[in-house]
Amino acid sequence: MDVQPMFDFPRPLHIEGLGLQLREWCADDVADLVALYDDPEIDRWTPVPSPFDAEAARVYLAAAEQKAAERQTVQLAITTDGGRPQGEILLFRSAADARDVELAYGVGPAYRGRGLATRAVRLAVHFAKRRAGPRRVVLCIEDGNAASEAVAKAAGFVLTDEDPVRREAKGREVVLRTWSHLDGGEAASDGHRW
Repeated sequence: MDVQPMFDFPRPLHIEGLGLQLREWCADDVADLVALYDDPEIDRWTPVPSPFDAEAARVYLAAAEQKAAERQTVQLAITTDGGRPQGEILLFRSAADARDVELAYGVGPAYRGRGLATRAVRLAVHFAKRRAGPRRVVLCIEDGNAASEAVAKAAGFVLTDEDPVRREAKGREVVLRTWSHLDGGEAASDGHRW
């Protein structure tokens, strides 16, 4: 099956709204990316390598650029002002159903507890629905990840009764539950810009 680009829009991508600016990563972000991702919680719940050092960050950013160039994945730094990254949000074609956009996110330890992930997810959902036209927007969350489940609920997602998604990560099988965004007609009047 020939997979067509899902994210075919001009770059560099910049999404603004809900007090956030989501922007593409750049080479100057290496040190900030290390500070975000060299963390036990990121290691526990994501496939990001650990330890996450400057070399791992450069490899990660090069892979993000390649995926963006292929128009298959969008990886954006979560910022409040377009500057220092405080986390990341990813949009990609779901492996379970190519008509769906799946989101993933991480927030650095110094920035947790501020609602960044919830706002970034809401902003990404709005963007994906308007610009990528998916059947639905989903999150796949590992059982026991209470923080991500709380973000999902706060951002308008509900747990589905679909069979768990199984993925290999860091040499172990990870069992993920699918959360689907409710089509509750989220207001487009929140000042979103892209």
